[in-house]
Amino acid sequence: MSRIITLSTSLILAAAPAMANAPGGGYEGITGMFYGTIAIILAYGAYDIYKT
Repeated sequence: MSRIITLSTSLILAAAPAMANAPGGGYEGITGMFYGTIAIILAYGAYDIYKT
């Protein structure tokens, strides 16, 4: 479980600059919440598949 959390956290932090919006667009907060929610759902799905 610890490795999954570490891996998913590092992937999210590494991909954050690639998902950045131009400033002043008005959707910065919503976009961050969207990608964060999707990342949590995918991480839980991977954890659920491989847990013993």
